[in-house]
Amino acid sequence: MSTPRALAGTNATVPLPFAAGSLGGLSERLISSHYDNNYGGAVRNLNRLEQELAKINSETPPPIVAALRDRELAFRNSKSLHEAYFANLGGNGKRSGAIEAEIAGAYGTTARWEEQMRQTALGLGGGSGWAILAYELDTGALRTVAGGNHTQVLALGAPLLVLDMYEHSYQMDYGAAAAKYVDAFFANVTWDEVNRRLERARSASAAIRGAKA
Repeated sequence: MSTPRALAGTNATVPLPFAAGSLGGLSERLISSHYDNNYGGAVRNLNRLEQELAKINSETPPPIVAALRDRELAFRNSKSLHEAYFANLGGNGKRSGAIEAEIAGAYGTTARWEEQMRQTALGLGGGSGWAILAYELDTGALRTVAGGNHTQVLALGAPLLVLDMYEHSYQMDYGAAAAKYVDAFFANVTWDEVNRRLERARSASAAIRGAKA
């Protein structure tokens, strides 16, 4: 039996877009551990899962398939969200570009949105999950959402800004002080990357809705 290309188990990690020790308020030890153990672990586990999924046939018990699919979604989303998280770090935290007007149009002011995003993140502090500013592709609207277990995400939401609130992302530097980590996160956001994602999401949304971008 040949291995389906979709389950080849050959996913690879994406290099950090910045030096691990270059972020203010987020230590090299924390970033390296997060990248190697949590993101890297998700990719390695996804590859192992794909190899197991490739063995499924008509005799595989449905509960086994269900368990494998559950873990596949968790590791696949963990891979994608970690890549988005690391890619939106490495900047100076100063908002600029089209995202400013987009956020202000959706939330009244950028400050009001940031309040919503920070409180969404802190609602996950001490637990686990992701705070995400997403572009809803079927409506063209911005949404600020909280996702748990790597699997609870907005179905048609393209992530624009991704904030990891699993304890592994801050406990080493800040212990239980999640708010200080959120401050450090915002100080290191690269808004150029967020603007790049916004432009891409607008184009995708327009294609889906049959409208002009």
